Amino acid sequence: MHKIFPIFRIITSKRRVPKEALAVWGLENSIAYRNLSTSELYEIACESLLYPQTQVRPTTLSSTGALVAYSGAKTGRSPKDKRIVEDQITRKEIWWGDVNIPISRDSHVLLEQIALQYLVTRKRLYVVDGYAGWDLENRLRIRVYCTRAYHALFMTNMLIRPNNEELESDFRDIDFHIFNAGAMAASNKIPGVSSDTCVSVNLTDKKMVILGTQYAGEMKKGVFGVCHYLFPKKGILSMHSSANEGQNGDVTLLFGLSGTGKTTLSADPKRKLIGDDEHCWSENGIFNIEGGCYAKCVDLSAEKEPEIFNAIKFGAVLENVEFVSKESRVVNYNDISITENTRVSYPLDFIPGAKNPAIGGHPKNIFFLTCDAYGVLPPVAKLSAEQAMYHFISGYTAKVAGTEMGVKEPQATFSACFGEAFLPLHPAHYAQMLADKMNRHGTKCWLINTGWSGGKYGVGSRMPLKYTRAIIDAIHNGSLENAEFENYQIFDVQIPKNCPGVPQHILNPKNTWTNKEEFESSLRYLAEKFINNFSKYSSKTSESVIKSGPKL
Repeated sequence: MHKIFPIFRIITSKRRVPKEALAVWGLENSIAYRNLSTSELYEIACESLLYPQTQVRPTTLSSTGALVAYSGAKTGRSPKDKRIVEDQITRKEIWWGDVNIPISRDSHVLLEQIALQYLVTRKRLYVVDGYAGWDLENRLRIRVYCTRAYHALFMTNMLIRPNNEELESDFRDIDFHIFNAGAMAASNKIPGVSSDTCVSVNLTDKKMVILGTQYAGEMKKGVFGVCHYLFPKKGILSMHSSANEGQNGDVTLLFGLSGTGKTTLSADPKRKLIGDDEHCWSENGIFNIEGGCYAKCVDLSAEKEPEIFNAIKFGAVLENVEFVSKESRVVNYNDISITENTRVSYPLDFIPGAKNPAIGGHPKNIFFLTCDAYGVLPPVAKLSAEQAMYHFISGYTAKVAGTEMGVKEPQATFSACFGEAFLPLHPAHYAQMLADKMNRHGTKCWLINTGWSGGKYGVGSRMPLKYTRAIIDAIHNGSLENAEFENYQIFDVQIPKNCPGVPQHILNPKNTWTNKEEFESSLRYLAEKFINNFSKYSSKTSESVIKSGPKL
């Protein structure tokens, strides 16, 4: 029989973190390995096949060479368990409420002690140093401590990898620390903690603690939330959006909630992808926050999403997927027995045509994508700066039957700034920054409905993708800007009378409905939803923005 050698005998001591850096956190007796290569992390991760944990399924490989990992009981983020430390600085700054739940500094210290006590007892730690932000003048140095090789590879993909020189010279000072002790439960006896899961963020001391969840996305979105807090202080707008760039250098930002087509439409073969999820807008232009992509895998196929499908190879991390068979290791993307939130993480350069470095100029166009299941929003509308603020704060789309248990009729869904869960500041703050930058750089904003036409869900039909692409092409080539526009009732936005490649009658939704009375009723119903939702934000929003919404 072959003798099995411990994996760590092959890892050079140069990869170890100096004890003095660990001593700050009481981890000086730990063996910590820093920025291991993909191959090294693969080898370590697959040790779980020999020495499995009891909490989670062993990590393995897919038939295409991706690492397949399992996060245990938590297969998605735990927003109700997220806490932000309330102190003298954050007390007046943070948008407190259901999104940002306060916790005391003393409670955070207790949570941090639990995490560090857990980390110090592990036989090995993994440290990942990386950047958040591709703009060399505006990037954060992030350091992650974790105990699973899967988590280390995930953050190696999602952060921007420093070269050896940057690693040695630029990471003596760290802008934000993450202590991921997710396999250890939090204590709900600590004031402010309501379960055995807690993700506690200290924005003043720039630290985050993860307890009670091994879902890797908590780290990614933790970094994003920190960017939403720190970058606006420098006049930089952080955004939950994708971005791409045309052949002439024109940049487009695409905002949209799940199901609106953001991923599909941002992957335009005629344009370079800057990023798929998180971006910033600085005085220098647009830059991606991340070094990788984190895509949904449910129902994935080479035909539907070839770029994502082909990115699932050596270096990618698949989460919580099942195989067609254990022998083949072929992934069954239709199997959601573990979770509907199956995911894959991979480096940005796994996407053909992705731009490197992932930066661009000031955006020429902004798209607010919505999947309107009521069938009353136009396929495209041009927004003023005030209307852009209104619809940005609203962040509208609709759920339809099949997307969630118990949903039988269309349900309006609003998420401020198209990413409310990640906003530490009031949505009006980000909306004002957006409008200011639009006005300064002459950026156009468009509302694009990828949802239903000819009636609501169950009566009409989904807007054909070819028409949406034709609209976007007309915006990019400038032909739509020169079209004749008319006012659209109640929502008071401008809609074109014609667009190349799009049947003229569908540009005004009223023309596509057989029953005009039902159309009027549905239009007014959705307008009321907008008005009622916006009332939550009106206290910190100007009168001109409030008046830019629907009028009944």
